[in-house]
Amino acid sequence: MAGISEFGVAGQRPDFYRFHQGEKVLPFADAEYEARLTKLRAVMVDEGIDAVVMTSMHNVSYYSGFLYCAFGRPYAQVVTATETVTFSAGIDAAQPWRRGYGDNITYTDWQRNNYWRAIHSVTGSGKVIGFEGDHISYTQLGLMDEFLTPSAKKDIAPATMRLRMHKSAAEIELIRAGAATADVGGYAIKEAIKVGAREVDVAMAGRDAMELEISKRFPDSEIRDTWVWFQSGINTDGAHNPVTCRKLERGDILSLNTFPMISGYYTALERTLFVEEVDPASLKVWEANVAAHEYGMSLLKPGASCAEVTHKINDFFAERDMLQYRTFGYGHSFGVLSHYYGREAGLELREDIDTVLEPGMVISMEPMLTIPDGQPGAGGYREHDILVITEDGNENITGYPYGPDFNVVG
Repeated sequence: MAGISEFGVAGQRPDFYRFHQGEKVLPFADAEYEARLTKLRAVMVDEGIDAVVMTSMHNVSYYSGFLYCAFGRPYAQVVTATETVTFSAGIDAAQPWRRGYGDNITYTDWQRNNYWRAIHSVTGSGKVIGFEGDHISYTQLGLMDEFLTPSAKKDIAPATMRLRMHKSAAEIELIRAGAATADVGGYAIKEAIKVGAREVDVAMAGRDAMELEISKRFPDSEIRDTWVWFQSGINTDGAHNPVTCRKLERGDILSLNTFPMISGYYTALERTLFVEEVDPASLKVWEANVAAHEYGMSLLKPGASCAEVTHKINDFFAERDMLQYRTFGYGHSFGVLSHYYGREAGLELREDIDTVLEPGMVISMEPMLTIPDGQPGAGGYREHDILVITEDGNENITGYPYGPDFNVVG
């Protein structure tokens, strides 16, 4: 049987149906989602788009509150002038409806491409369709053409990214709570550091502390995806190196990285530490990176461009003959993102980004230097704070201290 059916009707195998049970529990008030959808619909009017088909985890989460778990299945949110509907697989039952603003339609596995049949039930045929060019696959784009037969297609990914870069007061409040949670994880990690401890043991201490903090601050939220990267010695050379079972040794350089996830919102704390002692060569590099960190934070204010900030920090390192050890951009936006979804690439502190900072943006300052193994001061050095751009400067919402005075531990 094609079309929408109620869940559990005996003898029927529908292509899609609505299964709604329980009460809705969302990260934000309805008014927050309506405000976001209003801005998106304004873009749709300007671009002549009839329906937007969003497929990424970050946009579906941003516009509905529902953070999907794909596990090989496609998900979506369709927004029209009057409707907002998420599309989810039957394996999730009613959870997507409970955790999402607006309507939800479940598609079944009974025949291939019921996902697109369900989406078509909302968009109809022959419309101008907005899609995420930086996310949808070539295969799914072809199926969209086949099932929706759009009169035209327009890439809305750049526009939605720009909208997400400007945080509401409610978002900033959640991000502030996330930064405080990251600090909790940092202190737990510091307490767990000692000679002979394994990276994984230290990381677990930080993660457990953050999950307990999230459950205290947000008892109605889904507890998921919070993690720690804690590296030691040579493992500090990359910012995203996974945790290992390496045991800490006296004099090791350490990288503390805590990442609490609250309803899809990512925050972070990153710090350089040393076990029990720091040698003079390492201290010199560490102090230079801390100085760049402080200088960089002083540059984050309305009217400054990402490229301008980047070039000034480059000059700072070049004057100290350390620019060649820089490993990536100096900071990025915060919001709905993670290590496996999302990125507001238009708000990164890099030479090729001309975005001008504005009040309400949230951005990190995180210089990193990597000194190759075998050289004096070898290892990866990074500090990371989260800053909210204000009318006349910035507010640093990270509380855990940085630098040698606090972070030679064990």
